Amino acid sequence: MIPCSLGITAHNEEANIGKLLQRVLDQQFELVALREIIVVISGCTDNTEAVVQSFLARDPRIKLLVQEKREGKASAINLFMQHASEKVLVLCSADLLPAGEAIEQLVAPLADPEIGMTSCRPVPVNDPKTFMGFGVHLLWELHHQINLHGFKAGEMTAFRKVFERIPYHTAVDEASVEPVVRGQGYQVRYVPSAVVYNKGAETVADFLRQRRRIYAGHLDVKEMLGYSVATMSGTRILGLLLRNLDWRPRPFVWTWAFVGLEMYGRFLGWRDFKNRRDHTVWEIAETTKELEVKGG
Repeated sequence: MIPCSLGITAHNEEANIGKLLQRVLDQQFELVALREIIVVISGCTDNTEAVVQSFLARDPRIKLLVQEKREGKASAINLFMQHASEKVLVLCSADLLPAGEAIEQLVAPLADPEIGMTSCRPVPVNDPKTFMGFGVHLLWELHHQINLHGFKAGEMTAFRKVFERIPYHTAVDEASVEPVVRGQGYQVRYVPSAVVYNKGAETVADFLRQRRRIYAGHLDVKEMLGYSVATMSGTRILGLLLRNLDWRPRPFVWTWAFVGLEMYGRFLGWRDFKNRRDHTVWEIAETTKELEVKGG
């Protein structure tokens, strides 16, 4: 058995945290032992804490840590790492819903002592018949294709506790873990069978809010650690896009419109990085909340 600690970070997640905790408790395990579930809530002004409190009596593995002030996701992750008792850690945001065996499949590869980090396959629940839904599905499909030929962590990850903390000011937590794990000689692995459901932005404003923060964060990691994640390569992304391009009129037009939107988001992120805008505590993209998964 591989014992592990799960960390869930949350800020104002009353709409999803209960569904997530129930999903975690319903997970199926054979090779993995989920020893503790640590929920770190930060500066919540809604009923997130009350929902988590209602789960504490249901399972002794669930623990609640409260940050009265919102200090950023990296700070919440570091607090989780300080309290985690196991040597294998799983990180999960509170706005996700894992499929039935996702945690088992994510952690199982760490039975190999050469593997130091794994990442899941995010699947969006957005309606692909809308422009933003189409774009979100396109984005995560490209993420999947990149991972099939390389590695880019996202949404839910598992890794060995071979370091004490990540930088407190980072806006991209997975990208901060990846180079540290690789730097200690470990391999990384994408686990496409470990599916987690997420919700992408449903408005242009929320999409740009996310993408500029992420790109600025990746530029910061590159400057600080000298490491570029796989999705920083525009050439690689363009090659994958062209190989999988849908030539039907509406998908064709929507694809290039969404590419333009992504490029604009990256420009904003580049400008934020140059101007040293701090994204440690970022503005929430409200339309990415309240997941509804059918048949997952």
